[in-house]
Amino acid sequence: MCKLRDDLAEFNKINAQVVGIDVNDPWANKAFAEKNSLTFPILSDYNREVVRMYNVFHNDFGNLKGYTAAKRSVFILDQNGVVTYKWVSDDPTKEPNYDELKKASVKTA
Repeated sequence: MCKLRDDLAEFNKINAQVVGIDVNDPWANKAFAEKNSLTFPILSDYNREVVRMYNVFHNDFGNLKGYTAAKRSVFILDQNGVVTYKWVSDDPTKEPNYDELKKASVKTA
C-alpha cells in the first residue's frame, strides 16, 4: 500500500480512486494508515466477506486451523463496478507490478 501512496498523484490524474481493504479491524487499519501516512481509505473486511466474495483467501493460514487470511491482491473496477484487472498472489511477500497497475488503470479510466 505504501507504493500506491507514493504513486497516488498518478492515479489522481486519471480520476482513479485508490481504496485499500484489509482483514484487520478498523482500529488496526487506522493505525497502519497513520503510521504509513496513507491518505486513501483503508476499509476493514474483518468478517472476511469481501475476500470470500472475490475468492482471495488462505484457509488455515500459517497452519492455524480456522484462521482465514487475505491473499495479497489488486482489483481494478470500472465506473460500473466491473472488474477490468485482477492480480492475486499466493505468496504474501510478493507485490504486484505497479507499472502494470498504472497501465491497467489508464485503460479503465
